[in-house]
Amino acid sequence: MRLLVTGGAGFIGANFVHATVRERPDVEVTVIDALTYAGSRESLAPVADRIRLVAGDITDAELVDRLVAEADAVVHFAAETHVDNALADPAPFVHSNVVGTFTVLEAVRRHGVRLHHVSTDEVYGDLPLDSPQRFTERTPYNPSSPYSATKAGADMLVRAWVRSYGVRATISNCSNNYGPYQHVEKFIPRQITNVLTGRRPKLYGSGANVRDWIHVDDHNRAVWRILTDGRIGRTYLIGADGERSNLSVLRTILRLMGRDPDDFDHVADRAGHDLRYAIDPSALRDELGWRPCHTDFEAGLRATIEWYRENESWWRPLKDAVEARYQERGQ
Repeated sequence: MRLLVTGGAGFIGANFVHATVRERPDVEVTVIDALTYAGSRESLAPVADRIRLVAGDITDAELVDRLVAEADAVVHFAAETHVDNALADPAPFVHSNVVGTFTVLEAVRRHGVRLHHVSTDEVYGDLPLDSPQRFTERTPYNPSSPYSATKAGADMLVRAWVRSYGVRATISNCSNNYGPYQHVEKFIPRQITNVLTGRRPKLYGSGANVRDWIHVDDHNRAVWRILTDGRIGRTYLIGADGERSNLSVLRTILRLMGRDPDDFDHVADRAGHDLRYAIDPSALRDELGWRPCHTDFEAGLRATIEWYRENESWWRPLKDAVEARYQERGQ
C-alpha cells in the first residue's frame, strides 16, 4: 500500500507513522505536514530514512493533488487542534480544518482514492457530569469552540462528499489522547514538563471537567482497523472507557512524580469549557473487533512521564514560549 498521511509530523500523526513503519513494512508512507509549531521533523527523526516527508500546506491544492494521485489511501490527521489557540484566533482553524479537508476531499474524489478522516469527540459538545449518557455516532453535533466547530464542519464535508460524489471515506471521532510526542501546550504534557522544569502545575477552574482518555497507540490501532475493514460512509467512535476529571489526572501525575497531590495552582477557567466527554465505542468493538490494549491508565501515564524525562531535547525548546503565552492569558 502507498499511504499518504496528512499532519504526520504532529502528535497523533507522528505516532501513527511510527507504528506503521514498525508494524507494516509493506506500506510505503508519505507524510505531508506544514511543520508549524505543532509539527516537527524531530518527531519523525527515528523513522526519517523509511518515509518521505513533504513540507507543505494541506490547502495547497496542486501539491495535495499530486501526492494523492500517487497514493492508494489517505489518512487525514492534519488540523489545528488547541482550543485555547482557537479562542484567541480562529482564522487558522477555519483555514486548516475546513479548507484543508475540502482540498483533500477534492483530490481523493478526482483520483478515486480511499480516505479516512480523523476527527474529535468535541464536535458533540459536552455532557452533564452526573449522567450515564455517552456520545454515539447518532449524537447530534453541538460544538462549543471554534476548534470543534471547524472539525464539525470538516466532518460534514466528508459526509456530503461520500453521499454526493461517492467518495470512499470513513470518519472516526476519538476521545482525548495522551502519550509520546504530544506538544507541551496540552494538558498532560504541560503538567509533566512543569514539574520537570520546577514550575507549579496549573489547573483550569476547579478541575471538575471530565475527559475520556485513550493512549495514542490504541487510537492509531483503531484507525488502521477502520481503514482496512471499516464500512464506507460510516462514522466510528474511538474510546477506551477512560473517564477521569482533570483534577484526578493532575493528582495522579503529581503522585507518580513524587510531588504532593495539592502542589498546583488554580488558574482562570477556559471560556465555554465543556463539562464532560464520554465515548461509547460499541460499534467499533462489535463490528470491527477492536479493543484497547492500554487499559491501565496509570501505567500508561507512568510510561508517558518517563518518555518526557528521557526526551527533554524534544520538548525543552518549546516550553518557555508556551508558558509565556499561558501567562499572558492568566492561565
